[in-house]
Amino acid sequence: MTQTSQRPLRVLAAMSGGVDSAVAAARAVEAGHDVTGVHLALSANPQSFRTGARGCCTIEDSRDARRAADVIGIPFYVWDLAERFREDVVDDFVAEYEAGRTPNPCLRCNEKIKFAALLDKALALGFDAVCTGHYATVVLKDDGTRELHRASDMAKDQSYVLGVLDEKQLAHAMFPLGDTLTTKDEIRAEAERRDLAVAKKPDSHDICFIADGDTQGFLAGRLGGPAEGDILDESGAKVGTHEGAFGFTIGQRKGLRIGHPAPDGKPRYVLDISPVNNTVTVGPAEALDVTALTAIRPRWCGTAPTGPGTYTAQLRAHGGETEVTAELTDGTLSVTFTEPVRGVAPGQAVVLYDGTRVVGSATIATTVRKEKAAAPR
Repeated sequence: MTQTSQRPLRVLAAMSGGVDSAVAAARAVEAGHDVTGVHLALSANPQSFRTGARGCCTIEDSRDARRAADVIGIPFYVWDLAERFREDVVDDFVAEYEAGRTPNPCLRCNEKIKFAALLDKALALGFDAVCTGHYATVVLKDDGTRELHRASDMAKDQSYVLGVLDEKQLAHAMFPLGDTLTTKDEIRAEAERRDLAVAKKPDSHDICFIADGDTQGFLAGRLGGPAEGDILDESGAKVGTHEGAFGFTIGQRKGLRIGHPAPDGKPRYVLDISPVNNTVTVGPAEALDVTALTAIRPRWCGTAPTGPGTYTAQLRAHGGETEVTAELTDGTLSVTFTEPVRGVAPGQAVVLYDGTRVVGSATIATTVRKEKAAAPR
C-alpha cells in the first residue's frame, strides 16, 4: 500500500522555487500535515547559478519559493547549505571528472544534501518528514518497513536519482506527486488553480552550478586551464588533439574535432579517457557495447540482496531499463547484461529494480566491453 499516516505530521517541504515542489507542499498541507517550507541556498554567490528555466538554486528561485509558501499559507525559511553543497557535490563532480569518470551531481545532491544534511537537520528540529516534488512512491508494508517504487507515471519517474536512499531515510521521506497519474500539464493546471505563480515556470535543466552551461570551461577553470593532449584511435594512432581529457565523456560523439574521417566513413565515439597521460581514445559505435560491469559504494533501499538475482537496471536518469543478473560480493556489485548496452561510463550510477521496486544503487567502477568478432580468414 502507498505510504499513509494515521496522524498529522510535522513536515519540512523542500521548495526549490519550481512548480513540482510547490504543488507537493500544497498537497501536504491539504492532507492535514503541519508544513513548513524551506529553500536551500546552495551557493555563496547565487548569481553564479543558472537562472530562469535553467536553475533551481538562484535568488530568483528563492523568491519564487517564498511567494509560493505565502500563497499556500505556510512558514518559510532559507537555509544556507552552500558549504556542504560545495564539498559534497561540486568538489566531488570536479574530482570525478579529473579521474576520468562521469558523475551524476543531481543524484549526489539527493544523497548528500536533501536526504542527509537537510533531513538530519529537520529531524534534529523535531520534524517527522521531508517533503519534495520528486516523482516516486514510498510504500509502507504490513511489517512496518518501507520500499521505494517508481512513480505511477513512468514518463515522469525520478526514482533513479533517489536510489541512494536507505530505509531509514525513506521512513522520513514524503513524495506527494509520486502516485499521481497526471501529466505535467495537469500539475501546472493544479498550480494555477491554487494561484501559484510558478504554474508556468519552465522546468530546470542541466547542471545548476555551471552558470553558462559550459561544462568543459568550468572544469578547465577548476583543474588548471586547457591541457592539450592526443586523441587516439583503437590502434593507438593519433587522429587529433584536445584541450583536456576532463572535457569528454564515454559515448560522446559531438565536439571531437577530428581532422579526418574514419577509414569506414562512420562516426567515431569516445571509448576511453585516460587522465594519467591525458589521452582520449575514439572508435566505432559497436566498440561501446558493454556486457558487464562492477559497481562500488552500494546503497540499498532496504535489506541488501543476498546471492545472485535477476533484476532490471537503469543506467541514466532518463534511460530505459535493461535485464541483468547481479550479485553482491565483499561490497562490490557485479552486474551482467542479458544484451549488450552502450554509453556506460565509470562514475555513473547503476540502479537495480525488482518490478517497480527500487532495490538499490551503486557507482560504476569498471566495465567489460563486448569482444570483437574474429576477422574472417
